Amino acid sequence: MTTVLPEPAPLRSLIDALKRLPGVGERTARRMAYHLLQHDLQGAEQLGMALQQAVHELQRCTRCNGLSEDDICALCASPQRDSSLLCVVETPADQNMIEASHGYQGLYYVLMGRLAPIEGVGPAALQLEKLMARAADPEVKEVILATNFTSEGETTAHHLSELLGRRGVRLTRLARGVPAGSELEYVDASTIAWALHERKNA
Repeated sequence: MTTVLPEPAPLRSLIDALKRLPGVGERTARRMAYHLLQHDLQGAEQLGMALQQAVHELQRCTRCNGLSEDDICALCASPQRDSSLLCVVETPADQNMIEASHGYQGLYYVLMGRLAPIEGVGPAALQLEKLMARAADPEVKEVILATNFTSEGETTAHHLSELLGRRGVRLTRLARGVPAGSELEYVDASTIAWALHERKNA
């Protein structure tokens, strides 16, 4: 019979913390923890300090709801952006991918999630009233629904189109150059640029 050594409490805590990352299970988290503690103590300290700094110094931009050091992020404050366009994305990572395409010069609203009824994530969890208020800005002439082409993303886009449609705002959706079932974070920049350019009425 194999005896499993009990893990020290700090090690167990580290493994449990790493498991909170997307796509990281028990074995991967344990491998990461052992690597950091055995081979890269400096990296472990750097990771810890960077996380502490991010948690304490970042906040939500009051306009786009994205991550920012200030009340209004640099992108929202930029006079070079087209304030008539508002692109709605699920995550800051999706926003970064659209920026990397260099095919969009408007502004954003970051939902920080998507509707997932099975997981108990409803409209209240996304605080959609913030988006409604942002879209009601007289400068906004078009709202681009750039949620992912997953079942949850499509559900979110449908719900948003119903809410925003009542406000008389022009709604468009990314073209289907983005493969069904895919997330923007993992789509190449040229495909995203094409999908933005060829967007259609929602």
